[in-house]
Amino acid sequence: MSRTTIGAGAMSSPPAPRAAAATATARAPGGAAWLSLGLLALGLGALMLLAVGVGTTSIDPWAAWHGEAYVLALRLPRVLLAAAAGAGLAVAGVTFQALLRNPLADPYVVGVSGGAALGGVIALVLGLSLAWALPLCAFAGAVLSTLLLFALAQARGRTDPLTLLLIGVVFNAFAAAVVTFFKAVVTPTKAQEILFWLMGVVGVEPAAVLVPLFAYVALGCLGLWWLAGPLNLLSLGDDDAAALGLPVGRARFAAFLAASLLVGAVVAVTGMIGFVGLIVPHVLRRLGRADHRWLVPAAALAGAGFLVLADAVARLMFYTFGTELPVGVVTAFTGGPFFLALLLRR
Repeated sequence: MSRTTIGAGAMSSPPAPRAAAATATARAPGGAAWLSLGLLALGLGALMLLAVGVGTTSIDPWAAWHGEAYVLALRLPRVLLAAAAGAGLAVAGVTFQALLRNPLADPYVVGVSGGAALGGVIALVLGLSLAWALPLCAFAGAVLSTLLLFALAQARGRTDPLTLLLIGVVFNAFAAAVVTFFKAVVTPTKAQEILFWLMGVVGVEPAAVLVPLFAYVALGCLGLWWLAGPLNLLSLGDDDAAALGLPVGRARFAAFLAASLLVGAVVAVTGMIGFVGLIVPHVLRRLGRADHRWLVPAAALAGAGFLVLADAVARLMFYTFGTELPVGVVTAFTGGPFFLALLLRR
């Protein structure tokens, strides 16, 4: 058999994962996909309604809307914050896993959350006004870490996913060392404030914080949904995506930057909440749908529901420990074993 025949056979019978991804890119999600999104939306609504009635004082969530004004003033903003943060982190996780072609990729693995956390810690150490400085510094940290990662990864003229992943791990270690340095040199009160923020906390935030967060998360999710086609192609590999006419470097940078802004927006308000961007995308991909036109909105809905449920569990821990656990502790207890199980299976 000639070399030409072999090449033609390979072109006509691509490997199954590549064929599936290429098919998903060319064909829009069907009715079953949209039905599943509707079911996820209904599930999210039920979880949010349930979470409004859960806490140190459990109440009837239906009655809360007709007379329990303090519930709407205290619990509803917390539930909305958990939903927005979960949606942003899950969509960012979907994006990073597609860009790096690695199911273990997570906003906290690739170094973006480390940069956002470092920016926020600098704001806390300097005692800047939390109304504007903390979000601004977290945004700046996320964006600057993204620019630094790409600058280092492109040192040889090409952005390689494995190189990005390795540089992200090293950068996270560096950011953690700097944060540890700050905790060691500040006052004990300030160190406790930094530690509590880094554990990941969903609290009661005013509308002046919630409205911008929802706007940033919505814009980021819509932008990544618009980039769903390029994400489908990038999941094939750089060579195949380039052969199909995609400007690989530009598409990867745009998606990476949008996901980084999502992480920065969430970290600025809640601190570091891990494993949401790992668990939710992996579970959704187990359903057999690889098209990011479905994955991005599904991750937003499922991630919101996951963090709303985790925050409700954190509140219920008051009955056991006499205090509420940070939601980041709950997601870590869930995600740690999940990460190890996934790593061992891979």
